[in-house]
Amino acid sequence: MCGIVGIHDTAVSLEGLQQLAENMADVIAHRGPDDRGIWLDTNVPLALGHRRLSILDLSPAGHQPMLSHSGRYVMVYNGEVYNFREIACELNEPLVGGSDTEVLLAAIETWGLAKTLEKCIGMFALAVWDREQQTLQLARDRLGIKPLYYAENGSQFCFASELRPLEQHPALDTTIDRTALAMYMRYKYIGAPLSIYKSVRKLPPGTILQKRFSGDCPAELNAYWSLDNVASQGCGNRFDGTLEDAVTELQDKLSSSIALRMISDVPLGAFLSGGIDSSVVVALMQQQSSSPVRTFSIGFGEEKYNEAVYAKEVARHIGTEHTELYVSAEEVLRTVPLMPDIYDEPFADSSQIPTYLVSELTRKSVTVSLSGDGGDELFAGYPRYELCANYWNKLGRIPRPVRSGVYAMSKRVPPGLIDAGLYPLRRMSKSNGGRFDATTLLRRIRLAAADTPIPMFDSLMSKWDDAPSVVKGAELPMHPLDVTHTDLNTYIEQMMYIDQWSYLPGDILTKVDRASMAVSLEARVPLLDHRVVEFAWKLPLHFKIGEGETKLVLKRLLEKHVPRRLFDRPKKGFGVPLDNWLRGPLRDWADDLLNTARLEQDGYFDTARLAEVWSEHRAGKRNAGGALWNVLMFNAWLSKRR
Repeated sequence: MCGIVGIHDTAVSLEGLQQLAENMADVIAHRGPDDRGIWLDTNVPLALGHRRLSILDLSPAGHQPMLSHSGRYVMVYNGEVYNFREIACELNEPLVGGSDTEVLLAAIETWGLAKTLEKCIGMFALAVWDREQQTLQLARDRLGIKPLYYAENGSQFCFASELRPLEQHPALDTTIDRTALAMYMRYKYIGAPLSIYKSVRKLPPGTILQKRFSGDCPAELNAYWSLDNVASQGCGNRFDGTLEDAVTELQDKLSSSIALRMISDVPLGAFLSGGIDSSVVVALMQQQSSSPVRTFSIGFGEEKYNEAVYAKEVARHIGTEHTELYVSAEEVLRTVPLMPDIYDEPFADSSQIPTYLVSELTRKSVTVSLSGDGGDELFAGYPRYELCANYWNKLGRIPRPVRSGVYAMSKRVPPGLIDAGLYPLRRMSKSNGGRFDATTLLRRIRLAAADTPIPMFDSLMSKWDDAPSVVKGAELPMHPLDVTHTDLNTYIEQMMYIDQWSYLPGDILTKVDRASMAVSLEARVPLLDHRVVEFAWKLPLHFKIGEGETKLVLKRLLEKHVPRRLFDRPKKGFGVPLDNWLRGPLRDWADDLLNTARLEQDGYFDTARLAEVWSEHRAGKRNAGGALWNVLMFNAWLSKRR
């Protein structure tokens, strides 16, 4: 795993361009601590930079930027193409070293970039400079596992694995994009193509950007793989075997995916939470390993958030060499100030904290770790899918004007007053008391105003439903289903598509990439092999949600390796007790970041609204930890940029 940067700027001297590229690369040294390389084309001028984390071919033959054998192409590359040996055999030409970078360059020279990427199985973000045509091409893997930012402004064009290298350019416009900020406030992340800056964009997954520097040509974007097409074709060409047939084929595909991702010239292990997804990955890893697989998990003192005990039992049954670390609240809290730097732009999924901690633990023993991310999105593991569908089945019979009227009236009642009315009910129902509050009730009423389950689902995913009114001068970007035309058969499949299109790359994969790369750990995600994704879309929905279960086909597969008693339990998630922390050990920190005078001076938010929410949360009148975390992470990030 590595970090890449590049810059074209006719207004900067060659010496200045070289220095700028070095500065950009050094900012992301954590992504590649083993080597640094800079290459300069004096004719254009263009500089490419690379930071290397050595995983395959640890010799100098893997150094980047790398030139093709003919010298026509130069590439910087972040990621792994796991089937590079198969591609090399197909090319049938001699290689100098044993790196996938060299194979990729030879393939690009033979077939071109788009056809080469169609053959690749892996995760990557790369840049290829064609010296003959004076054309730069950027590309990102199909699912968006690896990040890539770029900025274009007249004679300047630059790109990088993270946002901070771009900030090294003194001419970069760092004006905050308020529409992107509204998206962040609503969903906890900023999805491609937006970034927090108006001048910077993220390359969408499965896309190639082409930029010609001969003449004044804007960058062109073209998709080489489309989730929209995969979902439509899968639903139109269903798997016609039995559930057992599906389990067998899924195991074959996952075993192949995992075998490829176990190729490494450095120590390798796996995250193990004890949940279904990571347990499947580890079980199939151990099946293909001649020695115990090294597995890692962290535990918490609060039972509600602790899955380490289950991970330990699964590890014992499978026979892995397991390492666990129980962390105190104080140890978790020490990481909070690190988050704005680690996540590079505003990011507010609170599971960022334990994800960083397990990455930190894992890196002490290995350089590569496999994870189980993607299982919930591919196999309908989130309870919200069924919740929205079932809720709609009941509420859809009530005329929408009636539902909308109830919602309109509910907005006029202060949450504190609702909580006071619910207090006797909470006393009578202690088991449900943690969820039976005004925030939960108002959210359910808000869902009732939807005209289909999709806006209901969107509302359920939102921390601030009215984000454009909270962020001054903002508009909310279009929803994923507003800009695609996927022909999906059910509302649940539409929700799964939305998550794969937006939440998976924008939140889940961003979280894992930044947390792992912060400690120079390569995280590989075998469930997101595109062959597995394409197969999952062919499976009928009742193979995912059926017999009273979610992730049915994945559970049936896991049962072949792990007793059901070790994984058959309610989903916990991987979070932290934000609500309580913001009233306790993080209160002073939050008070400072939510200071009204400070917010007024910055001018991004409706300060009266935030003050009201913060006051009610501190007083215990509502649980708004998740919504407030969005504001806090933005303000903490902003304070680092001052």
